Amino acid sequence: MAVKTKKKNVKTGSAKSLPSPFNIYWERTNYILFGLGMFLIIVGFYFMGQGEWNSSSSLVISPILLFLGFVVVMPASILYRKKAVAETESVITEN
Repeated sequence: MAVKTKKKNVKTGSAKSLPSPFNIYWERTNYILFGLGMFLIIVGFYFMGQGEWNSSSSLVISPILLFLGFVVVMPASILYRKKAVAETESVITEN
């Protein structure tokens, strides 16, 4: 018959928990840009649905707004980050 052995719980005291990088990444500017991008996308789809299929709002205004929302503003809201204060101070002291 097999003998059951108890497993010991081994805790490593040297393991440090690092803070999540996502908690400090987005600031107010990122949320404003994200909201602006969503607004442009919603307005773009609204203009696409208005009027005839060959109207100027469906063929010209809507694609411009959607392009700005999807390709320019939304990636900018994700990638935008302020420079750290320590970096700017080191640049000033070096000059």
